[in-house]
Amino acid sequence: MRRLPANAMASALYVNTESCTSIQKSYLLKREMATQGKRTRIEDIRRIELIAAAHRVFLEHGLQGMTSARICREAGMSPGILAYYFKGKDEVLFGMVRYNNRLLMEDVIARLSAAPTNWARLEAIVEGNFPSQAFTRAIASAWMSVCAEAGVNEQYARLQQLFHRRLRSNLASVFDGMFDAARLHEASLIIAALIDGLWLRKAVADDIGRDEAITLVFRGIRSLVSDREEQQLRYPPGREPKKAAATRRRRL
Repeated sequence: MRRLPANAMASALYVNTESCTSIQKSYLLKREMATQGKRTRIEDIRRIELIAAAHRVFLEHGLQGMTSARICREAGMSPGILAYYFKGKDEVLFGMVRYNNRLLMEDVIARLSAAPTNWARLEAIVEGNFPSQAFTRAIASAWMSVCAEAGVNEQYARLQQLFHRRLRSNLASVFDGMFDAARLHEASLIIAALIDGLWLRKAVADDIGRDEAITLVFRGIRSLVSDREEQQLRYPPGREPKKAAATRRRRL
C-alpha cells in the first residue's frame, strides 16, 4: 500500500502514518487506560493499533472505502476482530478523527506558547493548519470526505464545531484589546474560510503548495488590520524598535 511521507507535525485530519504507528506511547493510550479501567493493557493497545490502521486505510481510500475488512487486514488482525474491540466501524473512525483533532490543537498550542509576539502567534496558528509535508492532495481529499460526513453525522459536526471554536479562541488571544466582538467574529470567519478553502483547492486542483497557501492566508489577514495594528502585533508594547515606535506615536 502506498505510504505518505513521514512528518513530525499533525493536523486535524492530516496526521501522518508514522505518527499513527507509534501512538501506543502517546496521549491516546494513556486516555484509554485511564477512562476504561476494566480493559487490560493489551486490549488498549489493540484498540489503538486498529485506530492507526483505520487512519492508514482512510488516507488511502477515504471515508467511503473504510471497510472493517480493510481495517483488520491493514492491522494484521483476523477478519471480524474489529467487532470485538469496537461497537462498529463508526466508533473506530470517530476515535481516529477525534485523536487527529487533538493532535492539531496540541501542536498549535505548543507553537503559541513559544511565540514571542502576537504576530508570531498568528504565524503559529496559520502554519499549524498547514503541516509540513502533509499538505498533499491525498490528505486533502480525505479531509473533504470527513467534512462532507459532518453534514449528516452529529459527532463529526461537533468535532468541526470544536475545531472552529478553538480557532476563534486562539485568534481572540491574538487580537485581544484590538478587535471588538463583531470584528473578531468577522475576522475568524474570514481566516477559517481561507484555510478551509485552500485545503479544498488542494483536493480538487493540486495546484498550490504549502508556502503559497500560508502566504495567501496572510494576505487575507493583512487586509483585516491597518499598518499601525500590524506593527502593534509584531512588537510587544514598549519593546518596538525606535523607528517603529516613533511611527506608531505619529499615527496615534
